[in-house]
Amino acid sequence: MLSYGRQSAIIFALLLPVSAQTPGTANQEGPTFSTDVKVVNILATVRTKSGQIINDLTKDDFSVTENKRPEDIRYFSRESDLPLTIGLMVDTSLSQTRVLESERSASFQFVDQVLREGKDKVFVTQFDMAVMTRQKPTSSRRDLEESLPYVDTPSKTELEAQRGGGTLLFDAVVKASREIMSVQRNRKAMIILSDGGDNGSEETLTSAIEAAQRADTIIYSILFSDATYYGGYGDPGGKTAMLRLAKETGGSFFEVSKKLNINQIYGIIEQELRSQYNLGFVSDQPVRVSEFRTLQLTAKRKDLIVQARDRYWAQR
Repeated sequence: MLSYGRQSAIIFALLLPVSAQTPGTANQEGPTFSTDVKVVNILATVRTKSGQIINDLTKDDFSVTENKRPEDIRYFSRESDLPLTIGLMVDTSLSQTRVLESERSASFQFVDQVLREGKDKVFVTQFDMAVMTRQKPTSSRRDLEESLPYVDTPSKTELEAQRGGGTLLFDAVVKASREIMSVQRNRKAMIILSDGGDNGSEETLTSAIEAAQRADTIIYSILFSDATYYGGYGDPGGKTAMLRLAKETGGSFFEVSKKLNINQIYGIIEQELRSQYNLGFVSDQPVRVSEFRTLQLTAKRKDLIVQARDRYWAQR
């Protein structure tokens, strides 16, 4: 996604594959930047209006503005091979009891397909009345296979000892963004499996979105709910929260249904992660005060839809 600040150029250089840092290679269109240049980095997915992913565009097919001012795209590549850090964020509150086994099974299949050992990393966090990281970032399938079975709903003893809220979704996003994603140097994505309900978080939906944006992290939100738990209607506020978490970080929202099961959703996410464009520009406006700045990345072809975050944190 985006990286801006004193260390942003170093981070940007780490994000580039070796071949993209060598002048004259096929993957690079544009200059290589020195370490004193602040680069704003944008990851994007492009689709037709019918939903087909387009992965053969060039730099000249895009335009970008920062705070409504046009900027020159000075770096461009199609990033199907850059390392990934993925956070599996699993709602383990009681409302998810009936769907949790399906979530665990599909999550492991997804990790098994996506994870390139020695290159990509995955961590696992569960949230209910507390937020717990079950597995720190790892490249080991074995570690993940051993940790996923422990992702479970609270025990009777834990419920009896419970004080306060019961589904700390927003707290979980903030904690993962600040403590894990902010120090990662790969492409970064969280996958949230939840009915979207939050009960008891100290953080808000807005602060959760901002934490992910500051950590340059895309969120893919999967609304997976047991409607019977809420009397057949589902959590009325959950969908809105899940939609915003995805849209405002440049990710995608999905809802598990009879027509679209969780394994199919994971397949779509995998395709998106392997079909991203990486675009970079150097802002023509110095950062005098740290702030969020708006972004608009568009394709010049009117029949294409660009999926990317719409702002970034400009660090003084």
